[in-house]
Amino acid sequence: MTVPANNHKRAAWRANLHEVIFEADTSAGKAFDILLIVSIFLSVGAVILESVTGIQQRFGAVLYGIEWFFTGLFTVEYVLRLVCVGRPMRYATSFFGIVDLLAIIPTYLSIFIPGSQSLLTIRLLRLLRIFRVLKLTVYVKESRLLTTALWASRRKIGVFLFAVLTIVVVIGAFMYVIEGRENGFKDIPTSIYWAIVTLTTVGYGDLSPQTPVGKALASLVMIMGYGIIAVPTGIVTAEMTHSTRKGVSTQACPECSLSGHDVDAVHCKHCGAKL
Repeated sequence: MTVPANNHKRAAWRANLHEVIFEADTSAGKAFDILLIVSIFLSVGAVILESVTGIQQRFGAVLYGIEWFFTGLFTVEYVLRLVCVGRPMRYATSFFGIVDLLAIIPTYLSIFIPGSQSLLTIRLLRLLRIFRVLKLTVYVKESRLLTTALWASRRKIGVFLFAVLTIVVVIGAFMYVIEGRENGFKDIPTSIYWAIVTLTTVGYGDLSPQTPVGKALASLVMIMGYGIIAVPTGIVTAEMTHSTRKGVSTQACPECSLSGHDVDAVHCKHCGAKL
């Protein structure tokens, strides 16, 4: 009879740990998440300050120690997240699971590749949890609406990007023939680069046509760019108008840690576990 009792205690311990780490309904859970957010700000701030030469020369050792302290802290937190969920691999391969892992890898990687610790700024992505922590369900709902619209329009946007890619390749080839190497268009890839910069209305100015025909083509590309930029916005907007606006809960699944469920959901929409 001791085995079932031990299993029950272990399940209760994991449930309590999950409540603290993944939920913000209790005072302990909210305190944990707020402490996590503050730690993220401090760790990223240390990385940013270390990139400043004057500060790095004076306080480099201190900032280096701060980096390793927060990395150790986030490593323990990541392991605890894997321990308290029913399906660790499901969480590890989720968006936040990958972000949590990427938030600690650069420091360990810096042992072999100096300077890679600058990538620790990816920890800011973990602040996306702030909407759940502060119970800003309206923002969670709008975030899910935007995500749904982007996912629903992925094929249309893919076709659009393929069409744009075709256009810039053709335009780049034409510009290479028209302007030639003597005017800076030394090869077709360089000309395609110019076409992309011009079509997107960025206009760095490092390359510019010199012949009348080249300028005429450039003018056409510039005008075309204004119309092309508006297309993805229209596609996503159209999908957003068709998306449903149901309420969203901030509760996370105890098995796969997925959040963003409907407020009346009883089971996880991804793994089927009871919420």
